[in-house]
Amino acid sequence: MGTEHQEEELTRVLSKRDIFVLAFGAMIGWGWIIQTGYWIDEGGTTGAILAFVIGSVMVATVGLIYGELASAMPFVGGEHVYSLRALGSVGSFVCTWAIILGYVSVVIFEAVALPSALAYLVPGFNVIPLWTIAGEPVYATWVLTGGIGAIVMTALNYRGVRPAAQFQTILTLVIGLAGITLVIGALLNGHSTSTPPFTEAGWSGLFTVIVMTPFMFVGFDVIPQAAGEADVSYRSIGLLIVLSVVMAAAFYISVIWASGQSLPSSKLVESPLPAAAALSSLFNSTVIGRIMALAGIAGILTSWNSFIIGGSRAIYALAEAKMLPSRLATVHPRYGTPSTAISLIGSISVFAPVFGEQMLIWIVNAGSLGIVLAWLFVAISFLVLRYREPELNRPFKLPGGYTFGVLGLVLTTFFVGLYLPGAPSALSWPFEWLIIFAWSVLGLLLYLFSSGSSEDTTMEDAKDALESIEN
Repeated sequence: MGTEHQEEELTRVLSKRDIFVLAFGAMIGWGWIIQTGYWIDEGGTTGAILAFVIGSVMVATVGLIYGELASAMPFVGGEHVYSLRALGSVGSFVCTWAIILGYVSVVIFEAVALPSALAYLVPGFNVIPLWTIAGEPVYATWVLTGGIGAIVMTALNYRGVRPAAQFQTILTLVIGLAGITLVIGALLNGHSTSTPPFTEAGWSGLFTVIVMTPFMFVGFDVIPQAAGEADVSYRSIGLLIVLSVVMAAAFYISVIWASGQSLPSSKLVESPLPAAAALSSLFNSTVIGRIMALAGIAGILTSWNSFIIGGSRAIYALAEAKMLPSRLATVHPRYGTPSTAISLIGSISVFAPVFGEQMLIWIVNAGSLGIVLAWLFVAISFLVLRYREPELNRPFKLPGGYTFGVLGLVLTTFFVGLYLPGAPSALSWPFEWLIIFAWSVLGLLLYLFSSGSSEDTTMEDAKDALESIEN
């Protein structure tokens, strides 16, 4: 499966701090700054917080499962490695291809979010309308800014994972300080606002927010993707996954509460950057609100950075296993990065802004389904390996045997169901389902026509390859 090869070429250079900020910075990126008003308007402050509590329970459970698996198999590829060992090549491909959709959707999201943030900061930014998609105009300035941003972020990751991690640390600090400032403002100057109470918003509003939580929390699984480049103990990898999820959950709940103390939901949802409007109201200062917008740009860049790392490593792992074209497993001889995989993701994101701001909603929902589907496969892999390989060395071993696996299986199955037809929060037709359909067809074609498609990678092959590294 090529695992031995990848361990020789991708070097272990990431510290505990690097790993933590890659995950935490990915999870607390840009989404909360533009979506807080929508969450509060749909579910009320209480309902939005409850939605994130429910979402965080699911994500924390999955995070614990990842922690055990990552400590036992700390190799580049994360989900690919676990599911290949447990489920074989087909199960592994479906799992990894689904998480790649989630990662690529975040990268596309950020390419569109960057011009959105600049439009808030720069008066008259929206110039030269090109066309309209789903009622939203697409401006030349958006396409140009998003494209340049994609090129810069791709180049940063192309040149090495260590510089990308250092860049992440600085920007994550900026975002964290912005969130803390918002909470302090609410504590000092906040007041009850006429946001809809949970009883009025109802279960529909609650579920509308819940289905968005996987997209907001995705990022902790960047740690397993980059595990082969982590210079830390195997047990620490598991602990860092859990810590990053807990910290992100606390951050989201705090900023939702703080925003709910600033303005009525009707005013928050009207603002292009609700968190910035909330901060401006709490401190009665437009300047402070614009500082929050700058923090939002930092959030865009941290998520963008992390998911180029995660997505490229997942693509690289599939190519190493001959489930994608082998060229995608190319490692740059000087920078030691999966350069072709990084370039592919960067190329996709360069063109994303041509679809305009409406793409943000489509890609969030479609990408979220890919994320929770991959998490479902990871939960299944956990249970299979607990049953079939109880002797496997697990430096971060969860107590209670199958308990966490069963809970993770139930929760992820429930979340997958929320996106399916008939559910109150099902994906919409045509755009969101077309994204899922096109991605599935692309994956099937690549899998069938890749160089190793005729060679079945069995579960025993995967086990033997991984054991060769352990020994």
